[in-house]
Amino acid sequence: MPKVTAVANNQDRDLDEATPETARATETVAANDRDSAVSAVKPRRRRSLTRPLLFLVVPLALIAGGYVYVTGGQVMETDNAYIGADIVNLSTDVSGIVQEIAVHDNQPVKAGEVLFRLDPKPFQVALDAARAKLGAARNQLLNLKAAYKASLAETAQAKADLPYFQTVYDRQVRLNSTSVASQNTLDEAKHDLEAARQKVAVARAQADQTLAVLGGDADAAIETNPTYLEAKSAVDDAQRELDHTVVKAPFDGIATNVSALQVGSYLPAAQAAFSVVSSEHLWIDANPKETELTYVRPDQPVTITVDAYPGATWTGKVASVSPASASSFSLLPSENSSGNWVKVVQRIPMRIDIDENPDNPPLRVGMSTVVSIETGHARGLPLFVENLLGHENAYAHE
Repeated sequence: MPKVTAVANNQDRDLDEATPETARATETVAANDRDSAVSAVKPRRRRSLTRPLLFLVVPLALIAGGYVYVTGGQVMETDNAYIGADIVNLSTDVSGIVQEIAVHDNQPVKAGEVLFRLDPKPFQVALDAARAKLGAARNQLLNLKAAYKASLAETAQAKADLPYFQTVYDRQVRLNSTSVASQNTLDEAKHDLEAARQKVAVARAQADQTLAVLGGDADAAIETNPTYLEAKSAVDDAQRELDHTVVKAPFDGIATNVSALQVGSYLPAAQAAFSVVSSEHLWIDANPKETELTYVRPDQPVTITVDAYPGATWTGKVASVSPASASSFSLLPSENSSGNWVKVVQRIPMRIDIDENPDNPPLRVGMSTVVSIETGHARGLPLFVENLLGHENAYAHE
């Protein structure tokens, strides 16, 4: 610094003796020399502070990072998660021509609301025919009851006539033994007696046959008879088919793909007409890696964010974790016994229930989400460090 001051003093003396132009030039050079001298001192000061700061900041950063690592890991997060809901492809078990469509695409519907109708005329005709057969069956059973009573009366009358013919026959036998009555008279008496016995047997058989058709109990109600029940079941089936021409919403939801069905088209039985997506019961189907499920348990709290709604947050809980990986249900599972086997981290399906929050935007099936599960278990020291310290695996205590 004294050297810089001396140079400046000399330059000041020179300025007094020089011309104005020379003085200004000399003054500019002097200012530049002073700035260079000052700037040469500052880097030396910075370099002298950098090394202590590095020795102080780096250890602190390592300590803070290690603390965050050891105490962190309580939240398991995955973005392989999508909104799911009950979806039903509406169909009916009867075939017919579409007569009316009562809803349109993306229309909210309530449980029990009519969605579409088939032409009911053929089914109404079938129902009327079944009812007619039921009436005929009822009349038939009433006739059988009357016939059974008539058979019982014939049997009783035949039994009442039997002693008379038996007496006549016995008399003719005595008379024939004394040669008073002819053999022809005796034969006629014997024939009449056999005919009377056959008449009793025939009347009894007819009564038994009628009783069998009546179900073994002539006094039972007609409505309990098998013949009546068969005809009644035909009526019920015809009524069911007629009722199924009107298709209603099975639950609250939103009708979609309605345009696939047109009035006047023929809808075969069991063919899907359109779909209804539930608007009440929503959940999340997540597929985290198997290595991320170490401490995940049912009923753990979950924080949910949806890609479509930045800033909005939902809450929920873990409902269940699948007992098998997603690949276990594959139609063609991988063959791990081959020589070119490569280990692949598996995905385990998991379902998360969503808490209802009317203040949040509406959720739609298939939306991408990010779920964060609070496991309540810190990451802890690395395994090799625990082994060095002689600690047991923390998971073994759970």
